[in-house]
Amino acid sequence: MANKILQFNNISFHYEKDALQKPILKNLNLELYEGEFISFLGPSGSGKSTLFKLITGLEQPSEGEIFLRNQLVINRLGQVGYMPQQDLLLPWRTIVENAALPLEIKGLKKREAYKKVILLLDEFGLKGVENHFPSDLSGGMRQRVSFLRTILSGSNILLLDEPFSALDAITKLSLQEWLLAQWQKRNETILFITHDVNEALFLSDRIFVFSESPTTKLKEIKIPLLRPRNIKDLNHPEILQLKDELLDELRTRQKL
Repeated sequence: MANKILQFNNISFHYEKDALQKPILKNLNLELYEGEFISFLGPSGSGKSTLFKLITGLEQPSEGEIFLRNQLVINRLGQVGYMPQQDLLLPWRTIVENAALPLEIKGLKKREAYKKVILLLDEFGLKGVENHFPSDLSGGMRQRVSFLRTILSGSNILLLDEPFSALDAITKLSLQEWLLAQWQKRNETILFITHDVNEALFLSDRIFVFSESPTTKLKEIKIPLLRPRNIKDLNHPEILQLKDELLDELRTRQKL
């Protein structure tokens, strides 16, 4: 079995101002392993983004412990790569300059940082636009830059928060296929938030569903598809049944 890369031990969380309200997470346990592609599904407000904030270190648990690579880590800032829903590219920096930002923050000189970025441009479908500005690029291209920047954070744990939600259907599918190819090549662990059941089924090894409030346990679903995958694999009867079950689960949760 692959090595454990992330572990939640009895994690509870509430925002300080809401200390008298019910927690968002309560005594939650979770184990993820190296090289997995994990998706988190749930309606808005169910705790998905809170989970990511805890993993990145932007928030600390009210109770419990978080382990990264089998080590208890209190200060997790900078320990994982994070790609938000919006690309957050700086409009005054070129594509190379935007992608190099995490390397510069780590202290690498600009010239060396740019060299590292340039070596990856072709692989990320960005060759020829390195000196363009974000406003010159399509939404899909901007997300490629954002993912490249996340990769260059140097972490093998990557958190992607609905990165394709604002894209049209064809661009979205193209980037899903591209993301899978990059993940299989690099063997990082990807944690992926989405509201799209098809997207979760296509990309994931396992799906965790936020199905209660407060969240004390995540419903786990293992995807019975081999890799590499084809979008037509979603038409398998077993996958169609899983899709129906997930949609019913989300509809029920939305009504609560």
